[in-house]
Amino acid sequence: MLHVVLHEPQIPQNTGNVGRMCAFTGSRLHLIHPLGFVINDRNLRRAGMDYWKALDVHEHADWAQFRLSAATPKRLWLFTTHGERPFWDAPFADGDGLVFGNEGEGAPSWLHEEIGVENRLVIPHAGVALRSLNLSTAAGIATYEALRQTGLLARKG
Repeated sequence: MLHVVLHEPQIPQNTGNVGRMCAFTGSRLHLIHPLGFVINDRNLRRAGMDYWKALDVHEHADWAQFRLSAATPKRLWLFTTHGERPFWDAPFADGDGLVFGNEGEGAPSWLHEEIGVENRLVIPHAGVALRSLNLSTAAGIATYEALRQTGLLARKG
């Protein structure tokens, strides 16, 4: 199983879209609190609607509780604009966790340090002067590459 980890997401529509993708691909979604919205917020339900019931979602009070959870992924990869290693060069494996910071601030520096430089990944871009991809777009790109490499999705379909 692949794990998608959203660290303190702020925008319900992004979280809903990531949840929809996780339900569609059979991936587990981890939400690290605090969230910038209430889970039953109408915008989140609109984005994740029919899929939210089929979603394997785990909520964690904070990062420390996530790390102590029995559902914690075997290995973590942090997707960040501060990485140097392109995500397609990472050897993804069954049980890996793809970690994404929030929409406003990204991942905090302590999280970059904890995950380590070897596991910080970047989604390459054309060098345009934009801050970053939308959270749900980045999560989709990363998830499908990890699923392609591991063959996990091919086994389901």
